[in-house]
Amino acid sequence: AGIDSWSVLASLPDRQLRELGAAGGGASEARLLRLRAQARLMVAVDLSAPQASLLLLAGIATAAGLAEADPQRLERQVGRLQRQLLGRTATPIDGAILRDWIRRARRSSGRPGN
Repeated sequence: AGIDSWSVLASLPDRQLRELGAAGGGASEARLLRLRAQARLMVAVDLSAPQASLLLLAGIATAAGLAEADPQRLERQVGRLQRQLLGRTATPIDGAILRDWIRRARRSSGRPGN
């Protein structure tokens, strides 16, 4: 399908994702939409795939949503998810890292950071 990078996936329109999902290549349209949201977070905020996936599971689907997030609340949500998914031995993502992600999201969305 010519998707060879996260940035290419991030830029695909809904129509093309529908066509890819209907083509039966192994991924449903819903899965492709989720992957595109992950790719958009990765590209806009410079996150890794696991980091962007964790944010999606925490309910943050866009850089604008991340830019609006409350750091303390996000830290609780992400920490809870990490414990549920990876157990208590998982290295938690601390508040400083989350605040950095929020600052980068604000910069990518043209919002003033603090």
